Amino acid sequence: MMLQKSKAFSSFSVDAIERAKAFYHGKLGITVTDGPMGVLELHVGGGTPILVYPKGDTHIPATYTVLNFPVEDIDQAVDGLSAIGITFEQYDDPIKTDPKGISRNNSGPNIAWFKDPAGNILSIIEE
Repeated sequence: MMLQKSKAFSSFSVDAIERAKAFYHGKLGITVTDGPMGVLELHVGGGTPILVYPKGDTHIPATYTVLNFPVEDIDQAVDGLSAIGITFEQYDDPIKTDPKGISRNNSGPNIAWFKDPAGNILSIIEE
């Protein structure tokens, strides 16, 4: 198949690119560079940047997780992110989270969700 060796990449929109840059770089510590046409490039492990593009007033946050960050210790990651002001989502149905915002699911990995300033859902997921 012709796409087997393609270096695929992911992208998602935000309503305010400068606010996204401040969040992803300033708050989360991710290396962010300015790409063409006002796009931000998030440089995370794996080598292929994730593109964040501006949609302004037409941005609608995704109702699903757009970006997952694998971590070794979810409790440590939640505590560290909470200490810098990240608020974790609380869910009750169909997924139940504990008071810290962690879903401790015996049939899958432990995971906690939070939102970026544009309302996109991100997660940390225990490896």
